[in-house]
Amino acid sequence: MRKSLTLFLSGLTLAVAASAAGAGERVLEFKLITKPIDLKVIEAANVEGQTVVSGKFFGVAVFSDGRIGVKEFVNTSDLLKGSGPFFGYSTYTFEEGSITARYAGSAKDGKSTGQYTILSGTGAYANATGTGTIESAPNPFKGVNLLNIKLVVKTPGS
Repeated sequence: MRKSLTLFLSGLTLAVAASAAGAGERVLEFKLITKPIDLKVIEAANVEGQTVVSGKFFGVAVFSDGRIGVKEFVNTSDLLKGSGPFFGYSTYTFEEGSITARYAGSAKDGKSTGQYTILSGTGAYANATGTGTIESAPNPFKGVNLLNIKLVVKTPGS
């Protein structure tokens, strides 16, 4: 009986340790280059410079160590002469899994800032939650956006 209890407790300890090993908090920081794929711009009647922009976008995430990922997302903006709020839903796919998040922010004077709320994940990010930030970066390219992204990803048990 005592030997059975010891084996049971040892197995339970290993199961808990294995579960905790997959849990934790990871901070992902990278540059993100995005480009619209299917974009619709609607100008508001009788309001000069007011547009509602909605569409699908694609992006490539580049980490400082050379790792990469991709991002597919939808975005909607309500802009007056280029400034105003935006929000959307995105899925980042990395080698070790994916992260789906909602984001919201604002654009002003050609700069964008925003926040992420992580909704879910797969693979190493299964059942992820967390937050993140979006900040525009100096961009020498036309037709694409360049952003600094930071995601604080929490997986179960953290």
